[in-house]
Amino acid sequence: MIREVAVKQERIARARGRQNGVLSSIAILGVVGWSVAVPTLIGVAVGLWVDHHWPSRFSWTLTLLVAGLVFGCAAAWQRVKGDQP
Repeated sequence: MIREVAVKQERIARARGRQNGVLSSIAILGVVGWSVAVPTLIGVAVGLWVDHHWPSRFSWTLTLLVAGLVFGCAAAWQRVKGDQP
């Protein structure tokens, strides 16, 4: 039981150390936003280029937009979870 209390106290202390206020929250929102926006825009740009050079029945722009959005959301999720620095 004493170990459990020590572990919980350590977690609380680490959580308090992470809280830096409003600026930290805004920075996290910015990083998450860019993590989603950049892959989505890259997907659109590559899709437009592919559609221009090799026209086909379906839209590569729309396909790569969705792929970039999915990739960006997955990257943002990993960053929020704390798996990446």
